[in-house]
Amino acid sequence: MKPSREFWHRWAESLRRYQLHDLVASFLEAGSPFALLGAQAIYFSGGFIKSEQLTAVAGMLEDDSEARAFASFLTQQRAGL
Repeated sequence: MKPSREFWHRWAESLRRYQLHDLVASFLEAGSPFALLGAQAIYFSGGFIKSEQLTAVAGMLEDDSEARAFASFLTQQRAGL
């Protein structure tokens, strides 16, 4: 399994394309307990859908420091545009 940081550029591009990067960054910075529930839902769906990226998203959501680091990455990318 690849570490989640290898997917960050791809995720950031997709979020920007759908103009969700600000919303997701705010959600992740808040450290919401919904992130943990989202991770568990992704793990549960792993029985139906196998995806390295989904597993990486779930791992990132479970780790509060990684989630905040990705939120920071999104805001830094936005500032760099």
